[in-house]
Amino acid sequence: QVQLMESGGGSVETGGSLRLSCTASGSSISRSCMAWFRQAPGKELEGVGAINQYGSTTFEDSVRGRFSISRDSAKNTLYLEMTSLRPEDTGRYYCALARDLCLSLRVDYYNIWGQGTQVTISS
Repeated sequence: QVQLMESGGGSVETGGSLRLSCTASGSSISRSCMAWFRQAPGKELEGVGAINQYGSTTFEDSVRGRFSISRDSAKNTLYLEMTSLRPEDTGRYYCALARDLCLSLRVDYYNIWGQGTQVTISS
């Protein structure tokens, strides 16, 4: 059973950048369909972006053009590169492994989740 662990969160000012990592253990994620989600205080979990086995990506409208997803197969790690950060990007960020369908941002399409890492953007 694969396990996921996020890291790289922190506090930055508006306009700053962060790179989140999601390191997998127990199985390779080099060709897995995965996604990043976030949950802001008092709000529901929402999809941020997803990647399929071929490296194609999709993003939620508010982050498109600012965020990117990549992976390093040698390190068995998925990344979320975030630039031009805004206060509304604040939240706990989770990586997740898709059950079967790829490039979806629906929470119920993912069945393995990490513990999350906190991102706080100050104005």
